[in-house]
Amino acid sequence: MNHTSDRKSLSLTGSVALGTGVMIGAGIFALVGQVGELAGGWMPWAFLAGAVVVLFSTYSYIRYSATNPSSGGIAMLLKAAYGPGVVAGSFSLFMYVSMILAESLLGRTFGTYLLRAFDVSDPGIWVPVLAVLAIASAAAVNLVGNRLVERSAMITAAVKIGGIAALAIAGILATGVGSLSRLVDAGDRTPPDHGWAGFLAAVALTILAYKGFTTITNHGADLRRPERNLGRSILISIALCTMLYLLIVVAVSGSLSVPQIVEARDYALAEAAAPLFGPWGVRLTVIVAVVATLSGLIASLFSVSKLYDMLRDMGQAPGLPGREGHQSLYITAGLAILMAAFFDLSRIAALGAILYLTMDIAIHLGVIRRLRDEVDATVWIPCVAIVLDLAVLVPFVALKAGSDPLTIALTAGVALAIFAAQWVTVRRRGDDDREGDEHEHAGA
Repeated sequence: MNHTSDRKSLSLTGSVALGTGVMIGAGIFALVGQVGELAGGWMPWAFLAGAVVVLFSTYSYIRYSATNPSSGGIAMLLKAAYGPGVVAGSFSLFMYVSMILAESLLGRTFGTYLLRAFDVSDPGIWVPVLAVLAIASAAAVNLVGNRLVERSAMITAAVKIGGIAALAIAGILATGVGSLSRLVDAGDRTPPDHGWAGFLAAVALTILAYKGFTTITNHGADLRRPERNLGRSILISIALCTMLYLLIVVAVSGSLSVPQIVEARDYALAEAAAPLFGPWGVRLTVIVAVVATLSGLIASLFSVSKLYDMLRDMGQAPGLPGREGHQSLYITAGLAILMAAFFDLSRIAALGAILYLTMDIAIHLGVIRRLRDEVDATVWIPCVAIVLDLAVLVPFVALKAGSDPLTIALTAGVALAIFAAQWVTVRRRGDDDREGDEHEHAGA
């Protein structure tokens, strides 16, 4: 999206609103059940551990993006670390695809929660249909421009943060303030069935609830005083999300047992509201979920389109025929619609987590090997980030390989397809460059 008239129009508040808009959505509404299945009574600790992992990860992004702000922060970081070749292009597309998966997760969460308001026992095709409508509507909002996106993000961020906080606090009061003790003393100290490997795998899933911070790096060129505000925006967004997630998870744990959370894995928050507040509580939860997922889609499409713009400019991703200014938005929304139509929530979450964590490790390796002097990085921090990423990624892949090998096969297929496409793209770009040089010499 090329909105040159809106350059440097994004404030710190607007950036935080966009960041939390992406982060507070499917992450908390769709993942609670899946995290509960793996972490059991340790679910609040899993979300807290996820925040710690992400905080270490932010360092590399903040150091680079603050000194080199651009609308494709991650893509430029990878290019600086690995050069304009297959590696940088492939891991940039890992990030891009993981963001599209997050958008499809938002879309399906929108459909799942909206149907709870009508007590639909067998949603069938309606979840993907509503997901497609949600993504298309969010794309339409983005066509209007940056200012409407920022204003809508600020309004909806206030609504959903206030709504989620109100639900969480009311839930904690209804179950007794003593429920807060779950933050320091889980009722079931050992996760069911999967042990500590299950807990670490659960942490990998919770990272999906925080990884939206990376989208903030994609609008550095639009952010006022990015060298100062970009890092502040990321840290404020993560802090807000962590507090909200812990409150809501404690409230859900106080209302439902772990088996009940797992049974209602795709709509656990709505299920938890029913015994506490009755039908009106369910309706209020649905309203907050709808606002959260729609606003998350709007913010994510804005930021992810910026990333794809940068990839096209770098020659690492194809565009549409012609000079349509919004083609990155069309491509991003179109791919998100396809994934939302054909993948379920569990598979989307797993694909997104594996691709994102793999890309994150590549980011930190690049900073350590090539960029530490340029960005004045303290090396031990990205080293710890790599160790933490591996500590949650390996158990997650191992458990998924045993329970859902098709997801692992799909992830491997996507990764291989991306690397193969980048290899072809880089070769063609090299051929085009050589042809251009030959024409210049011939003309001389």
